[in-house]
Amino acid sequence: MTRTALFDAIRPLMPEKRFTQPMVVKIDELADLAGMTRLASDYAWLPAALALIKEFEGCRLEAYPDPGSGGDPWTIGWGATGSGISKGVKWTQDAADARLAKDVERFADGVNALLGAAPTTDHQRGAMISFAYNVGLNALKESTLLRLHKEGRYSEAADQFARWNKAAGKVLTGLTRRRQAEAAVYRD
Repeated sequence: MTRTALFDAIRPLMPEKRFTQPMVVKIDELADLAGMTRLASDYAWLPAALALIKEFEGCRLEAYPDPGSGGDPWTIGWGATGSGISKGVKWTQDAADARLAKDVERFADGVNALLGAAPTTDHQRGAMISFAYNVGLNALKESTLLRLHKEGRYSEAADQFARWNKAAGKVLTGLTRRRQAEAAVYRD
């Protein structure tokens, strides 16, 4: 049984047919104890994380130099980088969307591993996935944001997003707006 199926089985038994965030956290904890595998489709955070990533990354189907780092690495699609992405590379929309799905799954796995057993709402998880997608998992791993979150100091952790608004030492308006949006989702 998947987690989605578990939630679908429980929902009709509830008076209002909907879950509160504390209920979701508790059911997920019980599912973890039972050894249920998590699938990307089981996460309620997925729409929030994807919306943040898509809003701030944008989608370009021809490779371009990363404007935040002075031109390197080359980027394509919804902010994808890596081998095979260089000047002149072009993708279809389907290729960009498929790469986004693969990358979000990879970053979600990485964020989940960094969080461990720390209590985390779906919105907090989604915001941290968007953050890691932009700055990298190693940056999140070493961040005060993650440390404060794991200590349960959520308000202070949310304030940490604002500190990550620079690229190549310069404050960027787009990064400032992204961090404000991520912090707002984290606080939800």
